[in-house]
Amino acid sequence: MKFNIGQTAEFSRTVTETDIVLFAGLTGDYNPIHVDREYAKQTFFKERISHGILTASYLSRLLGMHLPGPGSVYVSQTLHFTKPVYIGDTITTHGEVIELDESKRLITVKTTCINQHGEVVLDGEGVMKLSKEMIKQ
Repeated sequence: MKFNIGQTAEFSRTVTETDIVLFAGLTGDYNPIHVDREYAKQTFFKERISHGILTASYLSRLLGMHLPGPGSVYVSQTLHFTKPVYIGDTITTHGEVIELDESKRLITVKTTCINQHGEVVLDGEGVMKLSKEMIKQ
């Protein structure tokens, strides 16, 4: 198995207005906290925030493309949203292997999203099933 405890991967992405609009259209979630500037001004956040699940979707890229990567599929994911993500925030999505079960072809990755201020905005754990080919490598 080419994976080991403590192995990491990460990437960064800046949340854009286009991301919010496309995500709202894709999911049908037009909650005004995400799409209505005037409404958002009246809230605790004072401005629009990104959909939490948009931030969580970055985990799919992390796990599906980087660690463990292509050939793996999601089994489960826990999510803890700890801070809001605003349009213009740069989110670094980080994963660290914390458990391996070769007999079941499972890998558990601690997943964390951190904004440009170093604040954790989302954390959790993802469990991925590895393909047989990934085990043989």
